[in-house]
Amino acid sequence: MDTQDTAAPTTGFDPDAFLVVPPRTFEDLRVGEVFRAPSRTLTDAHAAAFQTVSADNHPVHYDAEWARRHGHSAPVVHGLQVLAFTAPGATLFPHFIGEVFISFLELSCTFLAEVHSGDTLYPALTITALEPRGEEGVVVTEATIHNQRGELVLSGQHKYLLRCGQTQTDAGPGAS
Repeated sequence: MDTQDTAAPTTGFDPDAFLVVPPRTFEDLRVGEVFRAPSRTLTDAHAAAFQTVSADNHPVHYDAEWARRHGHSAPVVHGLQVLAFTAPGATLFPHFIGEVFISFLELSCTFLAEVHSGDTLYPALTITALEPRGEEGVVVTEATIHNQRGELVLSGQHKYLLRCGQTQTDAGPGAS
């Protein structure tokens, strides 16, 4: 039996160069840039899944009658679940900075309004400061989430550490 190479001919395609957005460096970022995440409508299934993962069994999150008796219109979505919608990976931000990213340094937030099943959330990260520190730099973003009524339900801040002074070609595989 004669075996032939059945692999497709080489086309010059480079998987490492297949990027969602052009890569950027710390120096390419600008204060005021906004990175939005797609809107999401929360369901009872989302809340139940988060309850399972977090092991948070407080009745305010799943017992409608308990929630009403304690002044809530409905069970309240877990705060940490709402905060998770500000994850930078939900936006294109990590695609822009993937090759120069070092670490997620810190986050803080304030919960400003309750979120309930059926609410649609609109998360965004806005660069508010760029702090060069020698060969590294800190990107500070304001993290916000609005609901379908335009109410700000979460406000916070993230900080990320990036490498500085790295050109696109120094950034690694797939950089152009």
